[in-house]
Amino acid sequence: MKVVLFCGGAGMRLRGYSEDVPKPMVTIGARPVLWHVMKYYAHFGHKEFLLCLGYKANAIKNYFLEYEESVSNDFILSDGGRKLEFMQRDIDDWKITFIDTGLRSTIADRLRLVEPYLNGEEMFLANYSDGLTDFPLPELVDEFSRRDGYAAFLSVQPRTSSLDAVNLAEDGSVQSIKTMKDSGVWVNGGYFALRKEVFRYIKPGEELVYEPFQRLIAERKVWSRRYSGFWQCMDTFRDKQILDELEASGSPPWCLWKNGHRATGVTA
Repeated sequence: MKVVLFCGGAGMRLRGYSEDVPKPMVTIGARPVLWHVMKYYAHFGHKEFLLCLGYKANAIKNYFLEYEESVSNDFILSDGGRKLEFMQRDIDDWKITFIDTGLRSTIADRLRLVEPYLNGEEMFLANYSDGLTDFPLPELVDEFSRRDGYAAFLSVQPRTSSLDAVNLAEDGSVQSIKTMKDSGVWVNGGYFALRKEVFRYIKPGEELVYEPFQRLIAERKVWSRRYSGFWQCMDTFRDKQILDELEASGSPPWCLWKNGHRATGVTA
């Protein structure tokens, strides 16, 4: 299945770090978070990507036009540097389509603008391009394919949020204060499976998970899979630090492609 990646946002909450690059190009270790998301999908056999570009689009285009395999792959250099043999490859079997979807477009507008590139696709995947997980993706895809809904997404618990969840009575008295991870709150993890029918519910200027999804919810066409395993977004500089520390550990949980994880149930 094709994978739509929303890459057009400015990353306002990462201001001070991401002013020179779009948010998806902020690095985790040696590679941008966008690359990590794409590697995750490729691990499960989904290697055709539609990049919805906007803010600093050229930074993303140039990164892939000038892609350097040696950054993340072992290789043998011989013949005085004239011969280069890679032990493994990253993106040589990927197909990436770069689409300008505007500087200020909503997520739903970006999706609507790439609809022509999804011609013939009954189902497709989509992602915000700023969150990483070790979730076994085929579980979401397989169950969604058996249901009659038009949209599905991964629900996760924000374990590193500095916010507290407060439970109030009608009179305003506080009944409990809990950390987000202990509150039982579930949030949209940004990993979507969609059917082409979703485009019938989108109007210009709308946000995908608000107006269009509300119409779908009213018709019971939206489903979500809860996942309590690893998931981490990159909204703030602290989030980036957490991901950098995990990457530096040598066994980051989302890097299924190098953690000995077999991609069972892969759908090409």
